[in-house]
Amino acid sequence: MRSSHLSNRETFASSWLAALVLFVVVLPHSANAQYDPPPGYYNSATGSGSTLKQQLHNIIDNHTVLSYDAARSNLQITDRDPNDADNIILIYDRVSLDVSNLNGSVPGWDNGNSWNREHTWPRALGVNASGPDNSDLHMLRPSDPGVNSDRGNLHFGGAFGQPFGTVSDGGPTVWYPGDADAGMVARQMFYAAVRYDGSDSATSNLELANGTPGSPRLGSLDRMIEWHYQTAPDNFELRRNDVVHDSFQGNRNPFVDRPEYVWSVFVDQNNDSRIGLAGTTVANDGASSLNFTQRVFVGETASLSQAVTLNKSGNDGTYYEITTTGAATSSLTGSHLNFRTGGTDSTTINVGLDASTTVRGLYPGTVTIDNLDVTTSGGTGRGANDGNDVINLELQVIDHATPSWTAGSFENALTLDFGAVMLGEASSTLDFSLFNLGADPTLTADLELDSFSGFGDVTRFATDLAELTGDNAIAGGSNAPFSVSLSTNCAGQYTASYLLNVSDEDLIGALAQPLSLTFTGSVVGAPLDGDFDMDGDVDNDDLTIFQSDFGSTVNLAADGNGNGIVDAADFTIWQDNFGNSHPSCSVVPEPAGWLLGLLGGLSLFATGRRTRQMTRPTAVLSR
Repeated sequence: MRSSHLSNRETFASSWLAALVLFVVVLPHSANAQYDPPPGYYNSATGSGSTLKQQLHNIIDNHTVLSYDAARSNLQITDRDPNDADNIILIYDRVSLDVSNLNGSVPGWDNGNSWNREHTWPRALGVNASGPDNSDLHMLRPSDPGVNSDRGNLHFGGAFGQPFGTVSDGGPTVWYPGDADAGMVARQMFYAAVRYDGSDSATSNLELANGTPGSPRLGSLDRMIEWHYQTAPDNFELRRNDVVHDSFQGNRNPFVDRPEYVWSVFVDQNNDSRIGLAGTTVANDGASSLNFTQRVFVGETASLSQAVTLNKSGNDGTYYEITTTGAATSSLTGSHLNFRTGGTDSTTINVGLDASTTVRGLYPGTVTIDNLDVTTSGGTGRGANDGNDVINLELQVIDHATPSWTAGSFENALTLDFGAVMLGEASSTLDFSLFNLGADPTLTADLELDSFSGFGDVTRFATDLAELTGDNAIAGGSNAPFSVSLSTNCAGQYTASYLLNVSDEDLIGALAQPLSLTFTGSVVGAPLDGDFDMDGDVDNDDLTIFQSDFGSTVNLAADGNGNGIVDAADFTIWQDNFGNSHPSCSVVPEPAGWLLGLLGGLSLFATGRRTRQMTRPTAVLSR
């Protein structure tokens, strides 16, 4: 331990250093992470209870001791107003005091008239006027002289949520430091009780106790526990701790850096806190998870923002950490997040993803909530045994669906031709599929068949074509198979046309795209005797042909017996079969002109229709 007394030259040097530090620390900070302790600073703090307390003592012991006089300059650095470099923040009343025009024995100090040095742990309750605790900047704060006098040597106490000052807390008068300082004061007292165990010369073993104990103990511990879990270290406190370490004493307040140590050191090893995500089942080990996914088209606006409630069960307070990975964002992050003690607690965070939609892709991220408490005897899933809670988020930036009648290229029109089928024979079945094309099938919108309308001889064809929406939509790179058959109980030439309304899945910016589908085929019977015009019936039209060709050996359409001449025997064949015909069905009118125009537009790039005579069925595709 260095001497607590400095020469005048050392005092001047300290003041000069303070001015230099003031110039440095007023530079803007970008994140709380810059106030983190050096890597490995707490590596030896691995125990619990009294063991952890001793380990922390060993880490922060033997700090550089500066004089009590030097605090007149040093406190102007440690407690600088972050919003005004000319001002300092006073404890308890939180006044921002301009010290730039105060000129006493040192710059910014007018001999204690405007502000003085408050021992948060009073000398009358254990701090020695000649020991290192007397000038320890972790325990000293600038104060209004009148407020300092009002506090005097009172113990701390009082419930959170009231103005600073003297209060009655079920016993003798105590001092409440005010909501803005309560948590910070508690952590300064935790520091004092760990740093000073009487092993340094001119010091006492400082201890915290409940109520209003006698020196060298300070109260009230139970209230300080409440304050500690009620208000987490803010930027002012974090920066102050860092400045004391980096610029003055070379030691830190563990309970600012690691507020989760408090329960183990000052309460017990049975912290019963458990953190869980609302709306999900929390496992026995305390872990829980939520999953959020949003699909958007390339170029559309993403809005994957979710309000998530964190619930703390158990009676004890705790500190927790929120970290993000990938593109995930959270309205709360960091390790100085707190849940109050004395009952259950909850808070709401907003999570989301920060990702561009200009490029197709998957943009995942996670938000992890870790209960930082270090006690292990609170039970399964409690305290340090509480499993992490994870929020999984994924933004899927996808292409529009591309409907097609073929797997290899875009085809928006399909014709299925059964050719000629004999009357009464079993009809063949033609299979066809609707495909959803995409450069990356996993990043292509689902394809929905919203509706379809048929025109023409739709009753002559049987198809399982059906609407496909929601969970039945066609995923990217997949297809939906269908089939169609032709009824052969009636002779005739049949054509049915369908207009299909297909679209992307139901997302903002979804596109609708029409497709056309045509079924065609002929049902023909065996030739009828006397049916000279081959139209499926024997009537006067056939007689007209006989009369025209009678006696001919060249025009033999009416040569019913095939003897090479149209003669009376052929008339007898016609006469005997007059009135015979194949069964036929009424024909539905052709599609309306507007439909034909639309189908024609869809087939601007269609290949020519193929005509088959008693051949295998064919499919004609149009671009």
